[in-house]
Amino acid sequence: MTENRPAKPQAGRHNLDPHLDRYAARTAGMTASEIRALFAVASRPEVVSLAGGMPNLAALPLDTLSAQVAEIIADEGLVALQYGSAHGIPTLRDQICEIMALEGIKAHPDDVVVTVGSQMGLDMVTRLFCDPGDIVIAEGPSYVGALGSFAAYQAKVVHVAMDDQGLVPEGLREALRQAEKSGRRVKFLYTIPNFHNPAGVTLAVERRAEIVEICREHGVLIVEDNPYGLLGFDGQTYPALRSMDPDNVVYLGSFSKTFASGLRVGWVLAPHAVREKLVLAAESATLCPPTFNQMIVSRYLATHDWKGQVKKFRENYRERRDAMLSALNQYLPPGCSWTMPEGGFYVWVTVPEGVDTKAMLPRAVTARVAYASGTGFYADGYGSRQMRLSYCYPTPERIREGVRRLAAVLESEMDLSRTFGSVKARTISGPETPSPDTV
Repeated sequence: MTENRPAKPQAGRHNLDPHLDRYAARTAGMTASEIRALFAVASRPEVVSLAGGMPNLAALPLDTLSAQVAEIIADEGLVALQYGSAHGIPTLRDQICEIMALEGIKAHPDDVVVTVGSQMGLDMVTRLFCDPGDIVIAEGPSYVGALGSFAAYQAKVVHVAMDDQGLVPEGLREALRQAEKSGRRVKFLYTIPNFHNPAGVTLAVERRAEIVEICREHGVLIVEDNPYGLLGFDGQTYPALRSMDPDNVVYLGSFSKTFASGLRVGWVLAPHAVREKLVLAAESATLCPPTFNQMIVSRYLATHDWKGQVKKFRENYRERRDAMLSALNQYLPPGCSWTMPEGGFYVWVTVPEGVDTKAMLPRAVTARVAYASGTGFYADGYGSRQMRLSYCYPTPERIREGVRRLAAVLESEMDLSRTFGSVKARTISGPETPSPDTV
């Protein structure tokens, strides 16, 4: 490849894609994520999938919802099935502001832009702010969907270390100092402060104001992604970074984890000037988010005890988290460590040196268990000693069986390592150190 353009076929070789030399340069960064590649095998019924982050929707009141959907069609069908505003319907934007108030956010509905899932919001924010070569700072590890968006717009990701209390402020300072020293421009910090995907940790409350202040001092925007904030197992909500600096934080929210992921309804809360550009970006991307889907969400929020429903989800996920941690303690061999999530969907596991979780994955699938290798959550190929285990969807019994199978595969890999020698994992120091490695 030259000048960051897709490679042209070599002489004498047949090119299976006749359009290869027509693609834009930015397509060079568009590759299938390791997580998406897992879905085909992980969805087989004989495989216990600890890989995907699908919400468990069994607790939803489907009979009530079906009646409400029918009412929307009968009473407001001519509006629900028509084009709408790229901004989103006003009633839902009002309700979104009430939800965000639970985390200390004071917002005006005009500054909320409804999106087709929060992933669309993340993609639009990246499109608006990032030129090729710009730096985005993100926790290491980070959400795979975010890394895909950053790569698509040719931004360079610099990972900053976490520990069991979330993003390390000194690591952030050092990353910003290094970027300024090299003359490279940091466009924003991307962070998942609550029940992190994939690490499962939560940013300590005492660190939040410090991180906001660091970014303000260096003139760096914060993009706060918060799909799990209401899913703390003790019911606690944490103050949003947006509540501490409304003018410098873009907030991403979603109904995918607290209601129904298939409706694909999310939102962006942005400073007023940014909001205007987001609406224009939304118009160019989808013309408008589906009005029908928004009306389903709005009707649900207005007529159902949605807070009680979220409580049921929390209880459901807490039971599964407990099953996961119990099974890890029971089955995983010595030398393994993992995070202790207080909410959300994921546990981040570190395995002994010499085991490569990406190389081990095919053998795990053969043993009928799937997980997400840690390498998929780094932009720079690190994470080979880590894996993400998801407890949100399987039953507690399936979780225990999946961990038992995984432990057997891991024991076999460790035996091979002891017999034939270990493969030394790549390590780095400073703000890009991959972690958290311990609890």
